[in-house]
Amino acid sequence: MARQERAIKTRRAILEAAAAVFDELGYEAATISEVLKRADVTKGAFYFHFPSKEALAGGVLELAVTTEGVQPQDLMLQEALDTMLIMAHRLPQEPVFSAALRLAVDRNSQRLFGTRWPDWIALLGAQLSEAKARGEVHRYIDETETARLVMSAWTGVRIVSEGLPDAYDLPNEVARLLQLMVPSIAVPAVLSQLEISAERGARLLAAMARSRLELEEGAVSG
Repeated sequence: MARQERAIKTRRAILEAAAAVFDELGYEAATISEVLKRADVTKGAFYFHFPSKEALAGGVLELAVTTEGVQPQDLMLQEALDTMLIMAHRLPQEPVFSAALRLAVDRNSQRLFGTRWPDWIALLGAQLSEAKARGEVHRYIDETETARLVMSAWTGVRIVSEGLPDAYDLPNEVARLLQLMVPSIAVPAVLSQLEISAERGARLLAAMARSRLELEEGAVSG
């Protein structure tokens, strides 16, 4: 068991180091030697887990789970918004998530090992579909098309803002984007019940962290 735990920790360390390198340098410029140095592992340990840089990038993409921190809500549309608000908070803080986005928009990396865009769009589309079934969004809304356009706009905010000379706050930028877009999606009775703010994403992540800590403490005391 101890050996298995070490292997899991080593794999995670490699993925986190690779994410930082991919995020800083891009896929093409990233090297396995730089990942080894940052992860502080041997070449043998690296190749035990990943046969190539391509497999390593695939592992980073798989690790970028978009639903972490999202809690069930009375309104499914609020859950969809929470997903995007939380992503906006996680991306600047988590190299794995930031690297996954950078890999997703890089054409060379898309050609080599695909992209998470279909998965992310499908997740948002499913949330919008359920919201539509509950009468939370306008009946004329095409959930798949809307999910694609919202996710494209979300990504555009990240890419454009990052290249601007002035400092920017991604959670606030994304919240403002959603405040502009959601009135064309939600029915009026639901729109008035939604919370679309940068602070909401941070609050949900903090609640998740507290719950996780309580579970860990409970397991130890038990």
